[in-house]
Amino acid sequence: QVAALERQIFDFLGYQWAPILANFLHIMAVILGIFGTIQYRSRYLMMYAVWLVLWVGWNAFIICFYLEVGRLSQDRDFIMTFNTSLHRSWWMENGPGCLVTPVLNSNLAPEDHHVITVSGCLLDYQYIEVVSSATQIFLALFGFVYACYVSKVFLEEEDSFDFIGGFDSYGYQAPQKTSHLQLQPLYT
Repeated sequence: QVAALERQIFDFLGYQWAPILANFLHIMAVILGIFGTIQYRSRYLMMYAVWLVLWVGWNAFIICFYLEVGRLSQDRDFIMTFNTSLHRSWWMENGPGCLVTPVLNSNLAPEDHHVITVSGCLLDYQYIEVVSSATQIFLALFGFVYACYVSKVFLEEEDSFDFIGGFDSYGYQAPQKTSHLQLQPLYT
């Protein structure tokens, strides 16, 4: 939960709308997974496990996007902002050790934007985003195994309950009615 909230904050700071939406859905799924665990609801845990499969896929896409695998390009594709702005990752300008220098009178930028150069970063923003996504994948794989195991335990407990005789009622037989136990009408 903490890792998802941290990621949500930095995506908000970078106006990364697609990850903001995905992080919001992930936070909701985590809350439902926690609720399912506390309330012994295996369906919520199964829903959480299915969501984690999608979450791993999303984070794998983010890794491929920032490493520019295949035809993906950060300079050409504005997938993370739904093509609504030219914003990039917050870490691009605010990474550890980065020095941002504005380029004055540049013809490269639209009227309402400015061009900057970033230098001196200890770790490029692409790698910070990749590490963040890799951490999310690791946590999701752990959560998936946990959700499947706990859901299985809950389902086994539901199947082992005997509604007639209670728990572990092997060999239980209901008492037979004898003639002296017959019901008689009650008058008040």
